[in-house]
Amino acid sequence: MSKKAEVPTYCLFQGCYNPVYEEEIRKGKAKCWQYNQLSPNDVEAQREILSDLLGKMGDNVIITPPFWCDYGYHISIGHSFYANHNMIITDGADVSFGDHVFVAPNCCFTTAEHAIDPEQRKAGLEIAKPITIGNNVWIGAGTTVLAGVTIGDNSVIGAGSVVTKSIPPNVVAVGVPCKVQRPITKEDQTRYPFYQV
Repeated sequence: MSKKAEVPTYCLFQGCYNPVYEEEIRKGKAKCWQYNQLSPNDVEAQREILSDLLGKMGDNVIITPPFWCDYGYHISIGHSFYANHNMIITDGADVSFGDHVFVAPNCCFTTAEHAIDPEQRKAGLEIAKPITIGNNVWIGAGTTVLAGVTIGDNSVIGAGSVVTKSIPPNVVAVGVPCKVQRPITKEDQTRYPFYQV
């Protein structure tokens, strides 16, 4: 499997016990391990590894170690991206993040779904569905985003959510399963007091 090869999406495929995919995942994990061994302040070396690992990366991308993914090259990250400790991305399908995205600690983005039928699952069959995160999105701590989900621009996902279905733009959504709670409004600009220096 070359860097341009794609895992099939929306149909069952031999994801587990497949030596071609397993070798690609080993390569991705080795790069993640190398990344996680760096000093957290060695921004140059981090960027060098991320540039080699990820499919696309904008300017001002910060991923605080530890960080784990499978292939790496199915991941696209826009400009001004920040992920806190322990982000996990199982990128059997494409995972794309827009510009100005914040990801809090302990978040997981997983494109994989294993077969529901036990015999198919035992045989290692799975499906992969892309995940798309829009611009100006904030993902709260401990959130899991599941296969096939899109989160619209400007939305906020509350801590501890499990996002099983797509979320529209400009809303606050939270829960298990994650549901829209309310729109983001002009009043949110004055929700918190400003710190005066």
